Amino acid sequence: MKIIAYCVLVLLMSCSGKNSSDDQRKSIEMVTTKGTIVLDLYNETPLHRDNFIKLAKEAAFDSLLFHRVIQNFMIQAGDPDSKYAQPGDTLGNGDRKYTVPAEFRQNLFHKKGVLAAARDGNPERASSAMQFYIVQGRIFNDSTLDRAEKRINGWLAQHYSYKDPANKSLVDELKAAEDNKDNERSKMLRDSLRNIAKSFTDFAHYIIPDDQREVYKTIGGTPHLDQNYTVFGEVTSGLAVVDSIAAVKTNSLDRPLEDVRILSVRVMN
Repeated sequence: MKIIAYCVLVLLMSCSGKNSSDDQRKSIEMVTTKGTIVLDLYNETPLHRDNFIKLAKEAAFDSLLFHRVIQNFMIQAGDPDSKYAQPGDTLGNGDRKYTVPAEFRQNLFHKKGVLAAARDGNPERASSAMQFYIVQGRIFNDSTLDRAEKRINGWLAQHYSYKDPANKSLVDELKAAEDNKDNERSKMLRDSLRNIAKSFTDFAHYIIPDDQREVYKTIGGTPHLDQNYTVFGEVTSGLAVVDSIAAVKTNSLDRPLEDVRILSVRVMN
């Protein structure tokens, strides 16, 4: 009877439980002119994962440049305008005509080697469809982490003050001014909203968890971006390639003087 009961239990688990392949992360091979980077995409951020896979299968990233590179910070790519860019062209504004909703997770943070979504300044903190960055970062100590934490909460205050119904009329005015390309009024309204955000406290203040502090103090990263930009994957092979790209010489707009190009991006599994 015990053997029969055990067999029934195993059968029930195999039918109702998750298949191990369901939990397997999708792996991405990114071949660049500086070498190959392999990344895993997080299942905890399915919208970003699926969008990146879709673009990879469309060969949307192939031949694009790393158009923004800052040593000890990050390397950024994904601007479709960079494919045929000439030396000296200003890049960073190209994208597809949609955004990806933000997917912030407490356990996904900006340690060295993570893959994250770039974005413009928008109240929803929605991500760019195509542009992404890989963190190189640097080592932090408790003092610099405290400053990063303060910066995170400054951005969160700005986000939640924008969402506060009391400020809706100002936010609507700003959107109208931006739509009408009224730069002077847009600047005035943005300044007003920033001043409101400085004293806004009606939100849960973020505290960098102790285990993440230890990672930032040993491996490094860019903690001030946490909870404001979506992290959706990480490098599993090729961190040395990330470092080599981050070390290239750049112009005043952080574009490499010598093109660093993505040759191909493919889904490995």
